[in-house]
Amino acid sequence: MSGCCASPAFEPPQPPQPSGQLRTVVLIGPPNSGKSTLFNRLTGLRQKVANFPGVTVEQRMGQMAGVGREDLTLIDLPGIYSLDPYSEDARVSIEVLRGQMAGTPKPDAVLLVMDSLHLTRQLMLAAPVLAMGLPTLVLLNMSDLMEERGGSIDALKLARELGAPVAKISAVNGGGMGAIPLFLHQHTDRAGAQPLTLPILGNAASAHSWAAQISRRTDYRAPLSVEGTRKIDNVLLHRIWGPLLFLVVVVGVFEVVFSIGQPLSDGFGGILVRIGELARPLLPSGWVQSLILDGAWKGISSVLVFLPQILLLFLFIGVLEDSGYLSRAALIADRGMRSIGLNGKAFIPLLSAYACAVPAIMATRTIENKRDRLATILVTPFMTCSARLPVYMLLIAAFVPNINYLHGFLGLRTLVMLSLYLAGFVAALGTARLLKSSILKSSETPFILELPQYRMPTLRSLSLRLVDRARIFLRNAGRVILAVTLVLWVLAHLPVLHTASGSYAAPQLAESVIGRLGHFIEPAIAPLGFNWKIGIGLLSSVLAREVMVSTMGTLYGSDPGTQALSLQTALHHDLSLGGALALMIFFAFAMQCTSTIAVVRRETNSWKWPVVQFVYMLALAWVAAFAVNHAVMAFGG
Repeated sequence: MSGCCASPAFEPPQPPQPSGQLRTVVLIGPPNSGKSTLFNRLTGLRQKVANFPGVTVEQRMGQMAGVGREDLTLIDLPGIYSLDPYSEDARVSIEVLRGQMAGTPKPDAVLLVMDSLHLTRQLMLAAPVLAMGLPTLVLLNMSDLMEERGGSIDALKLARELGAPVAKISAVNGGGMGAIPLFLHQHTDRAGAQPLTLPILGNAASAHSWAAQISRRTDYRAPLSVEGTRKIDNVLLHRIWGPLLFLVVVVGVFEVVFSIGQPLSDGFGGILVRIGELARPLLPSGWVQSLILDGAWKGISSVLVFLPQILLLFLFIGVLEDSGYLSRAALIADRGMRSIGLNGKAFIPLLSAYACAVPAIMATRTIENKRDRLATILVTPFMTCSARLPVYMLLIAAFVPNINYLHGFLGLRTLVMLSLYLAGFVAALGTARLLKSSILKSSETPFILELPQYRMPTLRSLSLRLVDRARIFLRNAGRVILAVTLVLWVLAHLPVLHTASGSYAAPQLAESVIGRLGHFIEPAIAPLGFNWKIGIGLLSSVLAREVMVSTMGTLYGSDPGTQALSLQTALHHDLSLGGALALMIFFAFAMQCTSTIAVVRRETNSWKWPVVQFVYMLALAWVAAFAVNHAVMAFGG
């Protein structure tokens, strides 16, 4: 196969079922080349995320249902610029391509994705990948944008230069995708390919030189810079206006999450309550009904109610990321990061930690300097992950009045939420500054980032992102939260008491096993304005932060005095305004996530750093919560 496949989106041909050896395909390419979009299109939602055996670099695997080849497994390798093994991501890519990664099947073919808009630089990855000798299809992604903006390339000449088939595609709209099943079918009965005779590129200079020669010989013409793009970057990357506009964007996102998301969550909560009411007559009265509805359902639904707001937040994050704006935010942050001893490479993991700290800590593998990487690992859990959102939203909705400012454009609840995010970010920066000025001093390293072109996010890409996020959220609710709520319900009904009539009854909640445990730890948290029920919630949240909300739902649902009340109303029985604000700030600083602790242990190869990290963050959370509670009480709150 040779030539290009620049064509509008169409249904790819359905190849016959293979009879040969082709079973595993690897997807590789530089960052921001559209690799993730292509992976989602090729696999749909039939994918799973895990780690490569023995290392904590994330991999995604899926069946290639998107091109009618469910018999093939697609492995998505980390986005890298070269196969230089100085970074963990590149080392993993080399071992997978060579079939040396334990527990990962040896690849039979490679899909090499490159951004057509920046082809000369991206070609530097082509030589080492093609030299592996695996059947390789070179995919020039975003070819439609390149041609729309005046760029061009002779794909036939490029195929001859590289000795591999080349296809122009658009992962966003599906253009040229028919080349992929055709390539895979042609290589089904092959045992492999002979290594190509390509120049040995000893350093970066020789690799820029080789790529530039290939570009000239294939008549590559880079797309013309759009005047509007330059004008936008002049504003967004401005030293003063850039950070201010980023702040405006963040405030606007949170304002929309509350102004639109809160009514959606309230409506969804009403649906969940109605489901419980409809199910109650269908269940036998007694402990079965109480276990299922007052225990499990009330605990799970107290977390599920925040799903609309969480998805709305991730929708905006997806729009900002797919449009190319978040990469600009990394450059803006680089200026501030250097003042604390880190650089813009640390901003990428910190930014991704707003979703979850676990993959964010894994993403620090791209930081070459070991001390910079360790400092980034230690401060990443301060960033406000999505698991904290249910706690924040519950407390804010319950205790912060819905007051609007600036003619309704800015709400008090938005300001409180923004303050919590800012508190975590400031704590991360302050801790990083402390580390980099003392035990983790290191020399400054350069920050190089390829800025993607501005582009319009697609409905398909955003939909896949939201479905994936909802699936993760529901999976957690279906596993950890369900298990915790059931255990809590059982402990809230033990020990079983004998009544005078000879029947059995559950004890008062405060006299149950869970109540006695809560009262045992209450002296340590009482100065923060917390009672024993909050203490049980804090203990359970170590498993997963969002479990705090389900724990409250189960405990208050098991208490006859608050059983008929909404969780927000029930919290007013036990928390003052100072206690509620203290609980928010406690969650902003404390490291309550066993998964995060485990991944820090694996990344640092020692228990020393996760223990120090946990104790430091817990102490900071306790002191900050104590200060907030007593400050509010001093002002009569």
